[in-house]
Amino acid sequence: MRLHVLLLVVLVGACRTPAPETVAPEAAAREAPRGAELTALFAGQLERDADAWNRGDLDGFMASYARDTSTSFIDAGHARYGFEFIRSRYAPRFAPGAERDSLRFEEIAARSLGRRHALVTARFVLFRNGRTTASGPFTLVLERRPEGWKIIHDHSSSDPH
Repeated sequence: MRLHVLLLVVLVGACRTPAPETVAPEAAAREAPRGAELTALFAGQLERDADAWNRGDLDGFMASYARDTSTSFIDAGHARYGFEFIRSRYAPRFAPGAERDSLRFEEIAARSLGRRHALVTARFVLFRNGRTTASGPFTLVLERRPEGWKIIHDHSSSDPH
């Protein structure tokens, strides 16, 4: 009988839904920005990236990407991996004498995926002489690291011509 009671207690405990994790409001604010605060944070980061692009500073532009071999980049229907691959994809646009249109980001929205991850959606716009030369939506997954928020996944698409 004791074995049955013990087994019943274990089964009931295993089926119970765990209580949600509680975090003090001030700690939650430090750990996982939400809503408008998160969007403003990443809008600022993207603005710094666009400024670096427009100055011709490849290293500054790449500063938001995680320097990992697992950092993923998807465009033109293919998944590619690694910080160095992503850097090599952009490098020709920063070569001396290369033509590089100006960059801005629009329609930035962000949401938390937990304490250490966030999802950002936005549009890139490349332009020259007041005319859009390329644009499209993109999605980023960022991870909070000791050195700040870093892109671990970038999925970019181009608008149809």
